[in-house]
Amino acid sequence: MGKNIVSWNAMISGYSKHGCSKEALILYEEMQKKGMYPNEVTFLAILSACSHTGLVEEGLRIFTSMQEDYNIEAKAEHYTCMVDLLGRAGRLEDAKEFVEKMPIEPEVSTWGALLGACRVHKDMDMGRLAAQRLFELDPQNPGPYVIMSNIYAAAGRWKEVEDIRQMMKMKGVKKDPGVSWIEINSEIQIFHAGSKTHPKTEEIYNNLRHLTLQSKGLGYIPDTSFILQNVKDIKEEEEEYLLQHSERLALSLGLISLPEKSTIRVFKNLRICGDCHTATKFISKITGRRIIARDTNRFHHFENGKCSCGDYW
Repeated sequence: MGKNIVSWNAMISGYSKHGCSKEALILYEEMQKKGMYPNEVTFLAILSACSHTGLVEEGLRIFTSMQEDYNIEAKAEHYTCMVDLLGRAGRLEDAKEFVEKMPIEPEVSTWGALLGACRVHKDMDMGRLAAQRLFELDPQNPGPYVIMSNIYAAAGRWKEVEDIRQMMKMKGVKKDPGVSWIEINSEIQIFHAGSKTHPKTEEIYNNLRHLTLQSKGLGYIPDTSFILQNVKDIKEEEEEYLLQHSERLALSLGLISLPEKSTIRVFKNLRICGDCHTATKFISKITGRRIIARDTNRFHHFENGKCSCGDYW
């Protein structure tokens, strides 16, 4: 039985979520050669693939082609993909201009894509603009408050961090706690930031300290801007705080518990921390392990010091 448009879209989307943009683009071209016309879902998947690997010019070309060659009217989701594409690549002014020139009213997801890019690229001023629109459009969503708080924390603006927390308290908005998990011997092991209840807690932390020392020897520099509490006084304490992130604890348990050379699979309900992402690249090289991390945005495949996302996530 031949492939229909649903099959093509599913395959392109799967490649996109795993950071395999090259494969997604090959399929996109192949389906057209076989006489299968892409639809609006196809374009969402292929634009997402471009976004997740920084293929800005390719994404812009495809977005234009969608409207001019296939007469498919762009919807809010397509515009959000384009804002995400430009934002991830660091072209924040272009992303902002794209939002402002949209022929339809930007949705929560569109402003959210811009705010997320501001967090990655530490643009406080534009972040404030996007956050304010989100506070107005979706006042009970904790995400924008948390992201803006993280932007302030990364800049050491602790008064503004406290202002955001007070705003959340006043509005009754509660933050979703970050949690990571890994399956060991058919059992799910769950970690929160700073967890110290696991029977192997001491081994987990000692393993992370050892891996950090090895990583530094290869060029790893801990990024303390991802410490989201005001503990920045002593360098050693700052670095120890980074080890407490839930995804790193789950990873360490996998490394000491699963068979040597086996693939490690870690899951997180929020976006993976930027410093944990960098550290995991080094850990994959040191241990020779393939590490797969699934966060709220995508799959990250770490192998030999690199990630499938190409640091666009």
